[in-house]
Amino acid sequence: MSELKLAKPVVLYVDDERNNLMSFKASFRLDFEVLLANSPDEAFDLLKKHKPQVIISDYRMPFMTGVEMFEKIRLIHPEPFRVLLTAYGDVEALTDAINKGQIFRYIKKPWIEDEIRNVVKDATEYYHTKWLLEEKNRELAEAYKELDRFVYSVSHDLRSPLMGILAIAGFLQKTQKMDEVHEFGDMITSNVTRLDEFISNLLEYYKVKRGELTISSVKFDKLLDEIKGIYAIEMMEKKINCEIFVTQNEEFRSDKLVLLIVIQNLISNSIKYQKLDNPDKQILMSATVNRGEVTIIVKDNGIGIGKEFQPRVFEMFFRASSQAMGSGIGLYNANMALNKLGGEIAIESDTGQGTAFILKIPSK
Repeated sequence: MSELKLAKPVVLYVDDERNNLMSFKASFRLDFEVLLANSPDEAFDLLKKHKPQVIISDYRMPFMTGVEMFEKIRLIHPEPFRVLLTAYGDVEALTDAINKGQIFRYIKKPWIEDEIRNVVKDATEYYHTKWLLEEKNRELAEAYKELDRFVYSVSHDLRSPLMGILAIAGFLQKTQKMDEVHEFGDMITSNVTRLDEFISNLLEYYKVKRGELTISSVKFDKLLDEIKGIYAIEMMEKKINCEIFVTQNEEFRSDKLVLLIVIQNLISNSIKYQKLDNPDKQILMSATVNRGEVTIIVKDNGIGIGKEFQPRVFEMFFRASSQAMGSGIGLYNANMALNKLGGEIAIESDTGQGTAFILKIPSK
């Protein structure tokens, strides 16, 4: 959640008498950031450019009363708290203000300065509390949406291979042909691999989501070589050539585990989406550290990502291609981990031409 900067309250004061406007500004300019409007029309214009926490208005104004103005403001700008200035005899105005304008408070004229200060203080505190509550509600709504997608995908991606294994087990109980046994064995291996990858991605998701950063010095030649070693057998089986280039002449500090999660998911993606008929499969990993920032590039000559899919590749469970079985969590995890490091990522890709992920991460 973004932080709300606490500063002087912004107060919009509306009155058709200029002397009252000047008097208000002179009295409260040190306490508030004061905006002045000589009419409801001026108030509406100011509200297009500014976001006051409190609007104070005189009740009796030509062409439109303060209550009528508040009634209109409430429909377009419901956030500011509304305070009405009234003379002693305006009982009807107070009734209308409560029913139509939904005012926060009313103040009798002539005002007492400390009363204005106290009302603005209370309204500002309510405003900040309301803002924080709305932010939390937005975060909660997004979390529920993500949870819905998560539960659906977990149930689908876990049950699908398990049902496949169960069906294969039934066939194995009935068959006596060795070639079928081998074929079913390969299918079991494929389904178990899918389950293993999905569970690994869930663990990564949990580590990044809940874990705190552990900062240490990072040597990128060792880090990239370690990642290459993790996938060495798989790349050898698929005949993929992987090259590493590192330029690092200064210390770089970050969380090694989170960096591993980011780069591993990108490498895994590059391996999955190679062109199956390409005799010259390539993956390039490079890291250049310069002035407290590392630029990491993971590039392949695989099937590429269509322009229409690129804005969505980091969404949870989104898959742009059905060429390889996957959970759709890997790139989501990579992006979430990268955000935790304060980094950013860009994609350069064309269908059939391969993909390059370019990461920029600051040293901690």
